[in-house]
Amino acid sequence: MNEYNPHEAIDFIFKKAPEYAKSCGEVAQLENYRHSLKAIKMAQTDEQSLGAQEREAYRSQEYQDLCKAIGIAVENKEALRWQLEAAKMRFEAWRTQQANDRNIDRLTK
Repeated sequence: MNEYNPHEAIDFIFKKAPEYAKSCGEVAQLENYRHSLKAIKMAQTDEQSLGAQEREAYRSQEYQDLCKAIGIAVENKEALRWQLEAAKMRFEAWRTQQANDRNIDRLTK
C-alpha cells in the first residue's frame, strides 16, 4: 500500500469548510426569499382569490428562476458535503490501516 498522508484529508476539510458553510447559507437565503417573492408576486396580480394569486405567483418567470437557483445551490452544497465526507472517510481508512498495522507488528514480534 502506498504511503498516505492523512494531513491532506484534514487540510482539505479545513479549506473547504468555509465554502460549505457559504453554500448552506445561500440555500437558506434562497429558500427564505422564495416565500417573499411569492408574496410580492401575489400582491402584483389583479386576481382577487388567493388561489388565483398563488397560481400567478408560481407561474412567474422570477419564481421559476428562483427555483432553478435553489436547485443549483443545493447541488453545490451537496457536492461539497460529499467531498468533505470522502475526506473524512479517507482519514478513517488511514487510521484503521494504522491500527491494523500495529496489531500485525505486535503479533509478528
